[in-house]
Amino acid sequence: MIFSGDEVNGVTFLVAKKTKISITHGKRIREVSEDDIIFIEEDSNGLLLPDTDALVIFLNVLDFKIKRVLVDLGSSTNIIQWRVLEQAELTGNIAPATKLLTGFNLTSVTTRGEILLPIHAKGVTKTTLFEVVDGDMGYNVILGRPWIHEIKVVPSTNHQLLEFATPEGIKQIRGDQPTAREINAVTVSSSKGTETRK
Repeated sequence: MIFSGDEVNGVTFLVAKKTKISITHGKRIREVSEDDIIFIEEDSNGLLLPDTDALVIFLNVLDFKIKRVLVDLGSSTNIIQWRVLEQAELTGNIAPATKLLTGFNLTSVTTRGEILLPIHAKGVTKTTLFEVVDGDMGYNVILGRPWIHEIKVVPSTNHQLLEFATPEGIKQIRGDQPTAREINAVTVSSSKGTETRK
């Protein structure tokens, strides 16, 4: 509400009256259904602490169980190592395509092509496009945002867990912490070795 105020030297001052309104909501208890993706404290049971590890998992690609699969929200593409496809005798299925991928450390790698592969994750199968690289990285596969969004996966590095909806309900894939720590140890020792050679 606005009220007329006093006039001083021909100028009228207006006074605004503010009304405080308080709205109180009753406590609402939200029921969690079986289809909700949630992480609870118990999901952290059994983790090696302290936990600042990357989320590294196992996945089935075609009929092969692939270790050292990094789930990386920072990656805009899915990447697979040439040597993995060589071992699976799938190099003949690589479509020629050359792209320049730039990593967070601003180094670049040129791809050797791309390949479509079915990924099986707890009853969900999605055909996924991978960029094929032949370089030195600690992971066999990097699953980036294209796969994460396609599967509608919710990753939690804090819980070392992936959760996603399937026709049979919410499924989980547990991270492989020992492998993540092994890769990190190799990377750290490699970088320290480089520093000492200067």
